[in-house]
Amino acid sequence: MKQRAVPPLIFCLAAVLALAASAPVRAHAQTTPPWTGILAPSRAIDWSQAGVPGGIPARTTVCASIAPEGSSTAPVAPADVNAAIASCPAGEVVYLQPGNFYFSSGIDFANHSDVTLRGAGADQTFLYFYGDASCDGMQADVCIENGTNTWGGNNATIANWTAGYAPGTTQITLDNTSGIVPGKTLLILDQLNDSNTDNGGLWINDTNGVAEDDNPSNGYRPGRAQGQVVLATAVSGSTVTISPGIYMPNWRSSQSPQAWWSTPAVTGDGVEDLSMDNSHSNGNAIVVDSGYSDWVSGVRSYQEGGIQHVLLYQSAHCTIQSSYFYGTPNAITESYGYDEVISSDDLIANNIFQHIASPIVVDGSSSGTVAAYNYALDDYFGGASSNWMAIAFEPHSAGIDFELFEGNVGDGFGADDIHGTGNLWTLFRNRLYGFDPPDPGRTNDTIAVTVDSFHRFMNVVGNVLGDSGVTTTYQIVAPAGGNQDMMDEAYNLGWSNWAGWPTQDSVTASTLFRWGNYDVVNNAAEWNPLEVPSSLAQLANPVPTTEALPASFFLASKPAWWITPWGTPPWPAIGPDVTGGTDASANGHANAIPAQLCYENSPDDQNYPQDQSGLYVKVFNAGGCYGKPPAAPTGLTATVQ
Repeated sequence: MKQRAVPPLIFCLAAVLALAASAPVRAHAQTTPPWTGILAPSRAIDWSQAGVPGGIPARTTVCASIAPEGSSTAPVAPADVNAAIASCPAGEVVYLQPGNFYFSSGIDFANHSDVTLRGAGADQTFLYFYGDASCDGMQADVCIENGTNTWGGNNATIANWTAGYAPGTTQITLDNTSGIVPGKTLLILDQLNDSNTDNGGLWINDTNGVAEDDNPSNGYRPGRAQGQVVLATAVSGSTVTISPGIYMPNWRSSQSPQAWWSTPAVTGDGVEDLSMDNSHSNGNAIVVDSGYSDWVSGVRSYQEGGIQHVLLYQSAHCTIQSSYFYGTPNAITESYGYDEVISSDDLIANNIFQHIASPIVVDGSSSGTVAAYNYALDDYFGGASSNWMAIAFEPHSAGIDFELFEGNVGDGFGADDIHGTGNLWTLFRNRLYGFDPPDPGRTNDTIAVTVDSFHRFMNVVGNVLGDSGVTTTYQIVAPAGGNQDMMDEAYNLGWSNWAGWPTQDSVTASTLFRWGNYDVVNNAAEWNPLEVPSSLAQLANPVPTTEALPASFFLASKPAWWITPWGTPPWPAIGPDVTGGTDASANGHANAIPAQLCYENSPDDQNYPQDQSGLYVKVFNAGGCYGKPPAAPTGLTATVQ
């Protein structure tokens, strides 16, 4: 193993940068949720607990320091890095010194918990991958996994879940508890899909030609789309205490609910402050499989070679923050920035996504995850000749519920029906343009908010929608219009994603809660009781009595990383109550968020070519972008009078 002492100044700098990038963005558990009086309690959860419990730890003790190695013509296996991770004591750091590392295969945490892999900064430590690691069957350049391949429930222990279904319940009854280790075992809860007959309410179904227009997502067990991942905290006979409690109100014995699990989760692992070039590898950039409380922070990932830059699978309470993801290899449908499958309560915050077909996707059963304050641009899809605007933020599977999208900036949000039905997403204070500014030639699907057929009980509150030079229509709502009318709208509701499957669903709009959204067509915020589903038999939302909106639905205060060298954006930065903002296309109701300021002010990396949109990948350092006030002025003089 190569090990060298870290120069004190270099490591101190690395520690400071890591601390700035990993400052917690979470709040304490909410006794009175900030959405109280706006959202009905049945339509929301406590999102303040998403991400790594207690926030990302700031670790300072180095167990191994590794110098640059290999070359572009002679890459080496990262055996020394893998060995250092395997032998590193809990709570310590494997440090990659400044310089270039050329690896012929991937880095594998190999079921070793509580270790941080850290570079000197994404503008100083560069990893070039020419091969990947087998990550429980999912190839990755960096793999964090528990060593048990349970894709789709294979090789898992399965138990019938016989009692404890009500929302908020933290004790469930299983007919088998063998192998459950309290505090370490993740349980995947699921149940059979609803029938092929639409019940007109919460309907969980992924049957092709009935509730979706493609095929079911292959991440969850067949016919069991609805899922929630929870941590087993105690076992007493057949009673298992779980954290968090049950979210969805439709768990029931008639659907044969079950729990399944593998070996204990890999926990407390982090990847920080380094740059990854994945363009010579065929694997995903980073995969976390069966992880709990793991994270990625301050990482630049260039041109992932598989499908995803980051994939969370069968994981919970992980954090992806203050990172920069650029490019995909083929610019087709399966080119993702962040993706999660069978995961819950994760936090994706303060990241930049550039030149990626689908920046943030949820591609399998998921619940409780928060995507907040991310900046997405140039969602490159289909090649330079395509006129289709890809969507920045996208639920893309059946069985996704109670997710929060807050404060993000991008071209649009689209709950698609490609793989099945979804419910109970909340959009709050997002800036959604309805077109992709770096590529105005993409003139089809130019919609700020799309909610396709059979996606129901959604909440859209306090967002700023459309572009004053592009968006001309307030809404197309099924059964009016059609799925061909997908141009220049603030909303398209209740139609299929594909013109070849012209399905309509009037329940999409009738169950949708909208309140206080500013749109450029009306040039006003809509506080319209007719857009509040107050008379529903199921999951009704009373008409709010206030037009005062909280700054956040999950944060108690402005996060530490909100400060940048280019100024501190207002808090909140986006909303109908924001005036004088920097975004002229929103008539001043939005400001640039920190991730956007970081992107716009970071220099171009001339080591990489311009892309098809005429843009470069950026030189990136999270510690230089976030949590750092403007530099003090220099060269000042004073006159004594």
